[in-house]
Amino acid sequence: MSQMMEWSSFLVGESLLCGLLGKILYEEPDQAWLETLIREDVFAETPLGADQAETQRGLELLQRWANENRNGISETEMKALKQDHLNLFIGVDKVLAPLWESVYFSEKKLVFQEQTLQVREWYSRFQLQAERINREPDDHIGLELIFIAHLASRALQAIEENDEAAFNELLQAQRDFLSEHLLCWGPSWAKLVKRHAQTDFYRGIGHLVHGSLLALADGLEIVMPKEVAL
Repeated sequence: MSQMMEWSSFLVGESLLCGLLGKILYEEPDQAWLETLIREDVFAETPLGADQAETQRGLELLQRWANENRNGISETEMKALKQDHLNLFIGVDKVLAPLWESVYFSEKKLVFQEQTLQVREWYSRFQLQAERINREPDDHIGLELIFIAHLASRALQAIEENDEAAFNELLQAQRDFLSEHLLCWGPSWAKLVKRHAQTDFYRGIGHLVHGSLLALADGLEIVMPKEVAL
């Protein structure tokens, strides 16, 4: 019972944090939603990986950003966030921190490569499909984080239904997906964001994603795979 309670706590934190980070990264900055996060003090603490130095640094930066914008995000700050998002993830001359896994494994830095199809198969296995399938690569880091959050939620459901076989299958699915995909390139992506971001918000997100990935590897007892360098 105690072990299942520990797993429940871990999976709740995983689902909440990965779901939040996935949404932040999959969408462009939205003032109303960001102001809601500030009002709800979302960045005051984390439900996963609080002992990770990367996580602590991420929360420090994000809380500082939140405190500076507690009375509303100014037009100047929104412009800075949108410019940071553009420079990091879309690119003017060069995309500084590409959001798609394939880019990190392709010599020509291309999207819609082998990794995209592998990730699509993973989603399909759990009756999921990328929102913009065939128009946007399935191996977007936001979608991969949302997928991990989904697996965590399914594992929680298995605990509630006392379905040990489903629970073990879903834990193993997380381990395999993280080992084969997100942990192979996510830390490299996070380092690029930390290096190039010009706002506390996106710099903090880079640290928080990095810390979250380390916490997932630790909690699920995964040996960190060799990191790919862009």
